[in-house]
Amino acid sequence: MKNILVPVGTSPNSHETLQYAVNFASDFGANIYVMDVFTVTTGAGNLGKVTEKVAESGKAYIKEVISKVDTRGLDIKIASYNGDIIDGLIDIEKELGIDLIIIAPRSNDINEELYLGNTSGRIIKQTEIPTLIVPKGTKHSPIKNILCAFRSGILKHNKILQPLIEVTEKYHTEVNLLLVKTPGYTEDDLQVNTALMDLSKKLTISENPTTYLGVLEHFQKNQPDILCVFRRKRGFFKKLWEKNTIRKSEFYAPIPVLVLSVKKD
Repeated sequence: MKNILVPVGTSPNSHETLQYAVNFASDFGANIYVMDVFTVTTGAGNLGKVTEKVAESGKAYIKEVISKVDTRGLDIKIASYNGDIIDGLIDIEKELGIDLIIIAPRSNDINEELYLGNTSGRIIKQTEIPTLIVPKGTKHSPIKNILCAFRSGILKHNKILQPLIEVTEKYHTEVNLLLVKTPGYTEDDLQVNTALMDLSKKLTISENPTTYLGVLEHFQKNQPDILCVFRRKRGFFKKLWEKNTIRKSEFYAPIPVLVLSVKKD
């Protein structure tokens, strides 16, 4: 894991997410990039100067956030982008090669009813970059137990698992697999990818209306440090294909959630 990107919103708790990312990156010797996104649309004659001023203002804010963080000797870099955040993420990923995005569930939203705000939801929905969602106030510590929940064991490429593999190797993590048979499952869904099976000594099969309800049923028993799920059109974050935001009544996780990229199916 070489490059980690942290999109920083205007939340007063942005430095907490960045601190988690710094501590996480330090364990892997990874680079940290803080993303500053702004949008300038004005007349062509003034565009250059206005863009420059807005960019400077954004960098000043980012530097203020960084000043609240123990950098642990890491050189935190700022990646600025003028335009939409998703376009920016895609461009920065192409340029730098981003291995992981670390975000808060609600980057710019203050609606306490939401688990995923609009910005965080769009990042999960519209990018293919592995993402770690870190709840407010979470302190990074060695990851000893991961619950990996899914409704289908089919994975088109083993490289999808790379972030999970690196975490398990770094922390000697125990991975518990939870295959949730939801309505409409096929026999193929029950055939778990061999590389995924190699990461775990335990596979539990559960029948529930949704993958999330399967997680709720087995969460207390497993006591995971992290929940790992796959980003699928028919999978865990199915509602993201209907809307960007997710209410806490629909899903809530008190622990970090690692969302691994799976090509749209």
